[in-house]
Amino acid sequence: MLKRFSIQVVIRIVLLAITIFVLAWVYMQSQMFFNAVTLTIIFILQLVELFRYINSTNRELARFFLSVLHGDFVISIHEGEKGKSFRELESSMLRILDAYKQVKIEKEAQYQFLQLLINQLPIGIVSIEGNEIALMNASAEKLLEAQGTRNLALVEQRNPWITTMLGEHGSRLIELKRNYTTTSLAVQVSSSRILDKNYTLITLQDIHSEIEQKEIEAWHNLIRILTHEIMNSVTPIASLTETMQSMLTEKQGQLKPVEAVTTETLGDIRFSLNTIHKRSEGLLNFVEKYRALTRVPKPVLQPIMLMPFLKTITTLMEPELKQQHIHIATEVEEESLYITADSNLIEQVIINLITNSIYALRHTTDKMIILRAYRRERHVVMEVYDNGAGIREKEMSEIFIPFFSTRKEGSGIGLSLSKQIMSLHGGNIQVTSTPGEKTSFYLLFKGQ
Repeated sequence: MLKRFSIQVVIRIVLLAITIFVLAWVYMQSQMFFNAVTLTIIFILQLVELFRYINSTNRELARFFLSVLHGDFVISIHEGEKGKSFRELESSMLRILDAYKQVKIEKEAQYQFLQLLINQLPIGIVSIEGNEIALMNASAEKLLEAQGTRNLALVEQRNPWITTMLGEHGSRLIELKRNYTTTSLAVQVSSSRILDKNYTLITLQDIHSEIEQKEIEAWHNLIRILTHEIMNSVTPIASLTETMQSMLTEKQGQLKPVEAVTTETLGDIRFSLNTIHKRSEGLLNFVEKYRALTRVPKPVLQPIMLMPFLKTITTLMEPELKQQHIHIATEVEEESLYITADSNLIEQVIINLITNSIYALRHTTDKMIILRAYRRERHVVMEVYDNGAGIREKEMSEIFIPFFSTRKEGSGIGLSLSKQIMSLHGGNIQVTSTPGEKTSFYLLFKGQ
């Protein structure tokens, strides 16, 4: 192609040279004035033609790149207009335009598919670029009551909590009351920077039905356990009361005279009253424990250095652990590791977990409890590990239910109280266990 272009340029230069030579000869002939003017005009036209020919490729390339820049695919390139020398270049340009056009079509198809997919999701998605809503799917429009609008100020006016969330980021549970209905939204806000633009992504999920279902299940479990405990106390009380009545009543239903009541009968009545008294005290104790679950004090938050904190608990529990021949150790990942919490409440949680470990280790040799503290992702974790009997799989889902206990003498409020305390701290408690080998309880706090 370059060779052909060079030949075309050489031909035009040769013609220019011939024209110059003839023009010079004509100028020397005074009688050929008009011929000189004509040749001068021809010379100028040849120069213009040469300049146009040389720059035609640049103009065509400029037009091509502008078409690509603006996505204009209707540009026409006439093959052969400048001769065969540019046919290969023009063909390449057309192929590039076709390929770019195909890429843009595929990109638009992917975008439309993504839009369709996002609109089908039951989770609301809102993308904010600067102070404008770049994307909002149908679920988000419904949850935010913002059908057909992309005005962020208007959406915030209808949902004031969005302004707070945009400033804080993170996750929250928002309860909305509209038109006599309640909606519970799990909201998560995050931000990212893409192509030098700041984007804020908000996801919203209506979990009201799930919360209601969990609440119903929790009430069923609680009522089942309450019924079991109350029946265990009330049934013998009713039975003993009926027995005492029969001891003091004739067959005809009349009250027995005093002289008919024997010493043995009085002894039986006294035994029955003592039993009723004990069962009544047990029932009162049970109710008091239930009340304790609803009276957890609000945490007084302060920084707690975990290394001395865990060593204090170890020192406190050591005498009892020595009696049980249990070795206890502490492992803290870094000396400066700390949490912000209520030391009294968290100490109560850990002591309760250690007490459970002591029970789990009663039939174990080489008994061991380890208190660990470390960072994991965005959390500070305190772990209470023991190599005891473990927890059976069918009990794992019930151990945090109030009054559920695997111990015959257990109250069943320790773990549920611990879970409530962790919830008040904005944290969580989790458990893993291998029956017959080990158990670990994890107290998860937000990273400091």
